[in-house]
Amino acid sequence: MRNTILSLVLLLTTTLSFATETKMSDTQNKVKLTTSLGEIIIQVNLEKAPISSANFIKYVKEGFYSGTIFHRIIPGFMAQGGGFDTDFNQKPVHAAIQNEADNGLKNSRGTLAMARTGDPHSATAQFFINYKDNSFLDHTSPTSQGWGYAVFAEVIEGMDVVDAMADAATGNRGGHQDVPKEDIVIESAEMI
Repeated sequence: MRNTILSLVLLLTTTLSFATETKMSDTQNKVKLTTSLGEIIIQVNLEKAPISSANFIKYVKEGFYSGTIFHRIIPGFMAQGGGFDTDFNQKPVHAAIQNEADNGLKNSRGTLAMARTGDPHSATAQFFINYKDNSFLDHTSPTSQGWGYAVFAEVIEGMDVVDAMADAATGNRGGHQDVPKEDIVIESAEMI
């Protein structure tokens, strides 16, 4: 009888422990961006995009994105942010990360990918959200032309907020095109 009770207690403890671990894992993969237009909930894919996801989460936990803007909006293409403050000063960043666009994730509507320069391995803090399926941004080969843009997350709530950004009037600012004339600010970014 005593062994049966101990076995049940151990089973219950193990089950509760597993349930807690699963729940903690789920919450550690979500980020809430509170913007001047509303909230966007993002599911980060740590399994398929561990480098880009860890990089994004590091910036979130440091409070880096708070006060940054979406500085490039092209309707029918993408919305880019995470690099400039409201005075259009570029924020200092950590070292660039390895491009992992060969992870099998596609630049589909609602996904987030790392923004970069012409160097495939130059991504730091900036990211973009795809307005539509942009398969031409996907990885095709490990060459400078074929590397593509690494998808690491997707919008799971608030795509209406992302879509509303496309309605913003844009112009030129700070040597950049397609900049919203009225700032679209990331007021905060937090793990949920």
